[in-house]
Amino acid sequence: MREIVLDTETTGLDPKTGDRIVEIGAVELFNHVATGNTYHQYINPERDMPQEAFQVHGLSEAFLSDKPVFKQVGQAFLDFIGDAKLVIHNASFDMKFLNAELRWMGLPELPWEQAVDTLAIARKKFPGAQVSLDALCRRFSIDNSARTLHGALLDSEILAEVYLELIGGRQPDFGLKADQGQRGMTGADANWRPKPRPAPLPGRITTAERTAHEAFVEKLGENALWRLG
Repeated sequence: MREIVLDTETTGLDPKTGDRIVEIGAVELFNHVATGNTYHQYINPERDMPQEAFQVHGLSEAFLSDKPVFKQVGQAFLDFIGDAKLVIHNASFDMKFLNAELRWMGLPELPWEQAVDTLAIARKKFPGAQVSLDALCRRFSIDNSARTLHGALLDSEILAEVYLELIGGRQPDFGLKADQGQRGMTGADANWRPKPRPAPLPGRITTAERTAHEAFVEKLGENALWRLG
């Protein structure tokens, strides 16, 4: 089963008032395991960047000015996701933006039932608790220390880990019932259980990328929203 864990960054809250997508990040899962195949694209919104949005993701109008517009990358994005389920935190937000951009291009919109909303899953599983991405990382002891600003690809990678925890663990298909797991097994095989990974998988962000990101964040100044509190 192929799934795409997806996140977007935008200029604001509503495409009906002229807001646009400025970044898309996506991570491919197959049978709930990350394949290493990703999609990442910065997008020129063809408009100004409100200060409130800039303080969230740090993507300036100047930085995005030489990036492709959505109509230049929309088909490639559709080709990447195909008919896979789209795992999104607060899916209604990202879906309304993606479908607005696709509609303006004259491309088919994504059916709402294609989305899996991890926010809804978390609210059902932990009623009354905080279910932001950061709160879920704390709950599941997932390292999100690199998330100084919102970034679509990094947030997708973090959400992929959160999603696997929400649906029953990072390798949910190994959680077999005793009678199912032992059927046809004898001796040592019947007592086999999955063991923790001896060493964590290496991060997908290179040292050069992390250094460039830290330098970019430093330029935002001491009064940037992410430094407060």
